[in-house]
Amino acid sequence: MSNIFLDISRLLARVSNALHPTGVDRVGLAYMEHYRPRARAVLSEFGFSTILSEKASRQAFDLVLGSQPSRHAIRARVVRGIVGLRRDVPKRGVLLHTSHTGMQYPRYFRAMRRRGIRSVFMIHDLIPITHAEYCRPGIKEVHRERIHTALSHADGLVLNSQDTLDELQAEADRANLPMPPNVIARLAPGISSRIDAPSPLEHPYFVMLGTIEPRKNHWFMLHVWRKLVEQLGALAPKLVIIGRRGWECENVIDMLERCESVRCAVIELPDCTDEQMLTWLQHACALVFPSFVEGYGMPLVEALVLGVPVLASDLDVFHEIAGEIPDYLDPLDGPAWVAKIRAYAQPFSAERAAQLARIEHFNIPTWREHFEHIDRFVEMLVQ
Repeated sequence: MSNIFLDISRLLARVSNALHPTGVDRVGLAYMEHYRPRARAVLSEFGFSTILSEKASRQAFDLVLGSQPSRHAIRARVVRGIVGLRRDVPKRGVLLHTSHTGMQYPRYFRAMRRRGIRSVFMIHDLIPITHAEYCRPGIKEVHRERIHTALSHADGLVLNSQDTLDELQAEADRANLPMPPNVIARLAPGISSRIDAPSPLEHPYFVMLGTIEPRKNHWFMLHVWRKLVEQLGALAPKLVIIGRRGWECENVIDMLERCESVRCAVIELPDCTDEQMLTWLQHACALVFPSFVEGYGMPLVEALVLGVPVLASDLDVFHEIAGEIPDYLDPLDGPAWVAKIRAYAQPFSAERAAQLARIEHFNIPTWREHFEHIDRFVEMLVQ
């Protein structure tokens, strides 16, 4: 088996800052769980990288996967792990890098190549390039640099969907850059089954899951809910928004804090634990997922795993992942969303029952299948 190296810089930083894991972080945690018995940890910053000793790698993995340590504990373990590296580092293997962090630095790839290590990066999405209007100012240029550097220097790329691969190929063609060897490996959900917990709300409610940011379309959904309150008054279902406030969402915040009809019908939960999120989601009438663009769409997968219906934007990647199981709507068709939510909120909704029947045929992605693809790809690269 090839030596495996995992860059854990982003995960360590988030753990030390006591931040809840994002979708990208959960992928990194899954890789750590799978490869930790035989992997070395890599730390990097601005393209400069260090490989930890075998003992320090075990300790670093334990820090990330265990209880949250102090920043001092992390720094102490890292310093001890750097000692004696020259005599303790394998000279060949494959780097698996599951975030976009540091991808823009050619020296990172060159340093790995000098060590005899093949670099494999995961591409989660090209949204900052294809839909810059939904992202922070300046991130388009940074992400394009990341993608172009990976196309030029990576030994292999992992894609989460055919849709992401198609976007990447289009960008490579536009920039006249080569496409490295690649593999598509679907991402598994972080949950596997329902938990034994009562519904947190007796009133019918829907869940919207994810950071509040422009591409998630919260502002539109709040207007949908205002219309529902106008039509149904106190009988209108509730909307539960699970996720922190992100960037460029001032209009959403105005609605949440100043619109009386929205305030009475919307519950905002910015700091849910995984167990709380799971409880809210599994008892919902449906997950509403009106995004303008997604690289994958893990909330959709998690809802279907729990047997929860999904009302989603009509995106190619959603069709790729879930087929015709969800009910798809145009992300700007307010009347259609109002009608569908009203139908799903009914006690004996025929439309909801029909989707529940379709959910029984959902092909749940698993990490076992994911890593079968990755391991075959890794072995192909080192032959």
